[in-house]
Amino acid sequence: MKLSLADRLSARMRARTVRTVREGPVLRVELNCPASGNAVTEAMLDDLLAVLAVPDPEVRVLVLSGAGDDFCLGGDRGEFADWLDEDPTGRGIRVAGDKARRVCEALSTGQAVTIARIQGKAIGAGLALALACDLRVGADTSGFRLPELALGLPTAWGGVLPRLIHEVGAARTRELILTGRAFDAAEAHELSILQRVVPEDELDAAVTAWAKPLVRRPEAALRVTKALLNSYAAPTRLADPAVLDAELMATVAAATRRPRDTGGSAAGAARAR
Repeated sequence: MKLSLADRLSARMRARTVRTVREGPVLRVELNCPASGNAVTEAMLDDLLAVLAVPDPEVRVLVLSGAGDDFCLGGDRGEFADWLDEDPTGRGIRVAGDKARRVCEALSTGQAVTIARIQGKAIGAGLALALACDLRVGADTSGFRLPELALGLPTAWGGVLPRLIHEVGAARTRELILTGRAFDAAEAHELSILQRVVPEDELDAAVTAWAKPLVRRPEAALRVTKALLNSYAAPTRLADPAVLDAELMATVAAATRRPRDTGGSAAGAARAR
């Protein structure tokens, strides 16, 4: 019997897509779908929101990481296609896109200092999640890409575009998005996408080196300092229309929808952009 989209999503939501470990004032949040390269699904967004939407005031530092070989290979294209099959107007994309915006805003504006720990690849939505964090450390073997345009989609997920322009600059952002080319950790560091690059086996030590002094800072001073940094950064953004990301993604996806290719061994697998 063929399951409806709602049944498939319900089954996915029962799986544990995010794993959390509390270590005193440090909360470690791990994307926990290594078989799919931690592809972002609606279930994962729901699990992230369950952690982030009502933050623990005792948490000073939140570390975001990915299980397995890759940090995150982007959005699950199979689920994306399912949403369009269920509703060609793109309603499912709008719903998930709004959740993506809320997740990224919680990472960037929450009271805790957020650290992205990146190994392997951070692609599309994965790069957006990393950019939403205050501090980002990557393995020297890590790689990055924004392939949305090649997939017929706008770069409109979680507010990634204004963050990228703010952190990297308009000219370099334009080149990365229009070409969709891959770039390595050294270039990511040059572009300020990564603030630090280390061998992969030193990632945890690098995270600890950042977290250790942060947890000793007075709570009020740390919270206000992060708010000040966000406030002073905001005027340098000419526009931040992240609230429109879900609508833009859904509208373009619906307009360019193509028949699904259900053949081949990759059918039914998680296909991350």
